[in-house]
Amino acid sequence: MRIGLFFLLVAAAISIAAASSIPAGELPHDPLEHDSLHHKHFDGDQHNQQYDHEAFLGADEAKKFDELTPEESKRRLGVIVDRIDEDKDGFITLAELKNWIKFTQRRYIDEDVGRVWRKHNPENNETVSWETYRKTVYGFMDVLDKEELEQEENGVSYKSMLARDRRRWAVADLDLDDKLTREEFTAFLHPEEHPSMRDLVLQETTDDLDKDKDGKISVDEYIGDMYRPSEANEEEPEWVLAEREAFTKHRDLDGDGYLTETEIRQWIVPNDFDHAESEAKHLIFEADVDHDEQLTKDEVLDKYDVFVGSQATDFGEALARHDEF
Repeated sequence: MRIGLFFLLVAAAISIAAASSIPAGELPHDPLEHDSLHHKHFDGDQHNQQYDHEAFLGADEAKKFDELTPEESKRRLGVIVDRIDEDKDGFITLAELKNWIKFTQRRYIDEDVGRVWRKHNPENNETVSWETYRKTVYGFMDVLDKEELEQEENGVSYKSMLARDRRRWAVADLDLDDKLTREEFTAFLHPEEHPSMRDLVLQETTDDLDKDKDGKISVDEYIGDMYRPSEANEEEPEWVLAEREAFTKHRDLDGDGYLTETEIRQWIVPNDFDHAESEAKHLIFEADVDHDEQLTKDEVLDKYDVFVGSQATDFGEALARHDEF
């Protein structure tokens, strides 16, 4: 059977299981700089507002906004603004907006883990075993022959996908019993959020981008993860040229033409970068008309498309949560 069909089968299995660390083959690998559709926050001078919408409301909240009229979305956004304004002084400060963004991120992770935990552990036991997880997500592999298991598509095989999840499971399994508690399972599903998993995130990123397996990433490997020409001699778009420049000026710190382990770590898990604060500053910059470095409700509502999108944007269900509004 062709591997393409089997990729459809594994996709269905993942959908049922609701989570896996299986790579999608061509997805970018900077989770804090891409939205849930793996589009970058900035491509050169192009700004992706969907990134802001998801940062403001959470990725899982971004599915039903088209069902709301602009009037209703503004009303519900107003309710959210009142919640963000912790001291009820009529202004949203950087600290309050930063706290809200962190809250939406935690809520998304908690809800995502809760869904997957229930699917793998309907009896709500204290742990989920590796064998239970493997059977749910990879059980179809038991009937495949060696050739089918090792056949690659976009550099990924079923065998390598299983090995990737096995390695991630082992790193998340802090007490080494081959079972994961809910906290360990959270680290397994969202390793980018756990300091103990940072080395694994670094290794997975390197494995995905390092096509020639020399232990470092060339500029072509770096660009190839985001862009592949549709035909020979196709002129690269401006944003790709900007990424090449970023590689040279900001990623390749020693100027040797490659990203080493240290440079990849600084790119993927920088020690001095606060994602929530960076996004909060960006949103204030977008909406702060009077430049007092804080936002009124009117300023937020006037820029509601920045915060929650428009009818032309596939957005989110934080505004459709009837229990909150």
